[in-house]
Amino acid sequence: MANKRLDQYKGRLTPAQITDGMNAAAENANRLADAAELLLDKGHYPLAASVSCLAIEESGKTSILRSLAVARTDEEVVECWRNYRSHTRKNSVWLLPELVAKGARRLVDLRSLFEDEADHPLVLDQVKQIGFYTDCLGRAHWSRPSEVLHEELASRLVQIARLFAKAEPVAEREIQLWIRHIGPVWKGSMEAMEHALVQWYADMQKEGLRARGKNAMEQFILDGVGDQEEQDDLKETDA
Repeated sequence: MANKRLDQYKGRLTPAQITDGMNAAAENANRLADAAELLLDKGHYPLAASVSCLAIEESGKTSILRSLAVARTDEEVVECWRNYRSHTRKNSVWLLPELVAKGARRLVDLRSLFEDEADHPLVLDQVKQIGFYTDCLGRAHWSRPSEVLHEELASRLVQIARLFAKAEPVAEREIQLWIRHIGPVWKGSMEAMEHALVQWYADMQKEGLRARGKNAMEQFILDGVGDQEEQDDLKETDA
């Protein structure tokens, strides 16, 4: 029997379908992060690094699906699916912990993660490839994964993968509220986007989808990243 290539879907999705896709990606990211930790424990550092990269990519699908939820035109829908299947578009947030360590605290401080000319997504993709494959590089030098990727880098990438794989399950209502608040200001001014994020988070709290009390999104926008719990709660939005 002739092999048939599965067609990749490229159309719009309902909030329920968006939710299902986000949860599927988060679950798989968690499995990949688990596998990376096991490989690290066994001393398979190149494979641990590469599988961590895969986990980071899977985690990155959730923010792209948020974009798809508020896409206005057919062209934006096509762009979202292109990003969804692009390795470098999915891994753009991997430097977030480093930026925070260097003093980044507010939403505006993280915009460099998503600039078109940024090279850090390509760097991570190259690390992934180096960890999986031998290659002939430079002046006919044979690259062997075990000679290039060592414990320090592997450990760092496993930690990052685990950080992004800790996402809580997403409810369909969360995406419905996302569309209500973010849709009208999508690709608009930063000020409008920040206001919409605060209102979205407030409604999430009202409906029991986030803990009541202070609006962590508002605090993040106005004052910057607070404690680790707040960082975990905000990191997957990537708006």
